[in-house]
Formats: sequence, C-alpha cells, structure tokens
Amino acid sequence: MKPDLFQAPDYYHLDDLLTEEHKLVRDAARAWVKKEVSPIIEDYAQRAEFPKHLLPGLGEIGGFGPYIPVEYGGAGLDQISYGLLMQEIERGDSGIRSTSSVQSSLVMYPIWKYGSEEQKQKYLPKLATGEMMGCFGLTEPDHGSNPGGMITNFKDMGDHYLLNGAKMWISNAPFADIAVVWAKNEEGRIHGLIVERGMEGFSTPETHNKWSLRASATGELVFNDVKVPKENLLPGKSGLGAPLGCLDSARYGIAWGAIGAAMDCYDTALRYSQEREQFGKPIGAFQLQQKKLAEMITEITKAQLLTWRLGVLRNEGRATSAQISMAKRNNVNMALEIAREARQMLGGMGITGEYSIMRHMMNLESVVTYEGTHDIHLLITGLDVTGFNAFK
Repeated sequence: MKPDLFQAPDYYHLDDLLTEEHKLVRDAARAWVKKEVSPIIEDYAQRAEFPKHLLPGLGEIGGFGPYIPVEYGGAGLDQISYGLLMQEIERGDSGIRSTSSVQSSLVMYPIWKYGSEEQKQKYLPKLATGEMMGCFGLTEPDHGSNPGGMITNFKDMGDHYLLNGAKMWISNAPFADIAVVWAKNEEGRIHGLIVERGMEGFSTPETHNKWSLRASATGELVFNDVKVPKENLLPGKSGLGAPLGCLDSARYGIAWGAIGAAMDCYDTALRYSQEREQFGKPIGAFQLQQKKLAEMITEITKAQLLTWRLGVLRNEGRATSAQISMAKRNNVNMALEIAREARQMLGGMGITGEYSIMRHMMNLESVVTYEGTHDIHLLITGLDVTGFNAFK
C-alpha cells in the first residue's frame, strides 16, 4: 500500500480567490481522502466492490448535500465549497464522487427544491448523514440522451399511484433506500416520485462486468405495478425541466470533480518523471516529457479558472445550463487527455494498480458519457450560440 503523496497544483494561485471557509472545507476533504480512500480504493476497484464503509465519512465531511440549508440537515455551504468537495472526492475516485453527487444533486436537490415540507423533513436530514441513501431514475434502456422519450409511467388509482417501467445505469441503485424516479402521468406529463425500497414490485438488480467505475455500485430500477403513496409525488415542479434542473447541479459538480482526477494524474506523472531515470537522467529532463507536463498544468489551470468563475455565477444565481454544459464537457475531456498522457509517461507501470492513472482513465470514460455525453454538451453550446436546434 503506497502512501498518498498528492500535492495539489495551483499554478495561478487560485487559493487567493477562495475564502477561509472554502479552504477549510477543501482541506478537510483532502485529508479524509488521503486517510480513508487512497489506501483502499485500488483494492476495491480491482474487486469491483463499492466501499460502503465510507458512507458515514462522506456525510461527516459534507459530501451529502453540502448546500442544503442547515434546518434540513445540510451544511448550508455555497456552490464553490460544493465544487471543491467534488474535486477532492474525485481526486480519490470518480465512483466515490458519483455516490456523493448523486446523493447531493439528484436526490437531495429535487426533494429540497420540488418537495413538500413533509418530504423535506422526512428525508433530507437522514440523507445528509448517509443514514439513508438515494438514487435518481431518469435514464431508460431505450432513452438516454433523449429522456423526454421515457416510457416509465404511473396511473392515478384513487388512493395511490401505480408505477410501471424500468431505469438503467443508476448509480447507488443496488443499496439505495429511496429512488427519485421520473415518470409520465396519463397525460404524458413528467413528474418526480419518491419510491422506497420494500415497496412491492420494486427491484434493483446490480450491473456487473464494468470496466469503468468499478468501485461504484450501478444497477437498474424495475417497477412492476408498484403502489406509490400519493404523498410521495414531488409537488413543486413537473415537466422535463424538473429533472434537467437536478442535472445542472450534478453537472456543475462533475466539472469540478474532473479537475480532481486530472490533478491526481498530473501529480503522479510529475513525481514519476523526477524519479524515473533513463539514459542516465530523470525522464523529466527530456523535452517531450516536459511538453506533456507543461500542457497538463496549462489545461488544469484553465479548467480551475473556468469552474471558479462558474461557481461565482452559481452563487449569484446567474449560471446558465449552457455554461454548465461547457464546463462539464471541457473539464472531463481535459481530464481524459491528461490521464492518457500521464499513462504514457509511466510506460508499463501506468497500467498497473500500483498507480491511480489507469483507474482514473477508465472511470473518466463513464464520466464523459453520463449526465450528458461529450457530443450532446457540444450541441447544447452550439444551440446557445447560434439559436439553431440541432437536436431535431
């Protein structure tokens, strides 16, 4: 078990733009990752097992709903603090960050924003500590990039709703206590429903044989005449904009998280280049290796500035969905490129579990696809700047 020697790059002194609270939140998360995640994550990834024992710790560092108000059990932090948490957690592993951001942005966020007061009081405090875990059901077997085409539906049976359908590629599904599920009513309008484990006809089969996010639990949600109490409908918002609002929050977190993965790959490659010798000198002394490292730190710095500014806009309530799409697309692609270059710098050692790079690279292949693929986010930006809809 190798010690975690990670040192975060800050080439443009972005720490000067952070408050003391921001740095305290980030540093606490960084210390937790070094102590609890780094020593065990390679083993769990190799075994394709989710380290469930980390859940209480994630709650303690604010990894579940950090921006949820204190009266509902959250930490009441701002959006930059949320981003920094996601950065540090994904520096440890994208799968652990997925668990954190699903709980925060796709479960707690819709209950907070669209839920009744009774729903907020019932679920949010337990979700904030990790005592209760949730998942988010939007993607279907035949409807990924086009969620509006969903066929999961519910009917009004008088004293309850009857839910039928299926969702797939659902993070946290195998162990989640509740699922925020998006389904169409009899008029074809999309609504959110809180489905609880144990409801008859509700099952969550696990997805196996993944090469990516191996330390994350992924599964399906299957609904076979599930009776959902009427008080479990989210009353505050309906239509496709409701789940997309949740995705904005999650994509924002991903934009920060990807920087964490990139920083870990860069830091690993930099340290290796200073220690590994070939032809009588460290490989970091050769021009091509310096080119790789110089480009890595440049792209990380650009991404840091992009997300910091986006965080300011989020705090001010001015960030648009298109701006969030740009950051998600740019930063995940940046992290993937850095992981690939870093892997090459380590040569054969780069494919082993002794280093984190190959695990990050495989994880990022999922991150570049979920919550809006690389190409979909490109078209969102294209629509925003031209006014022409290329989706139809």
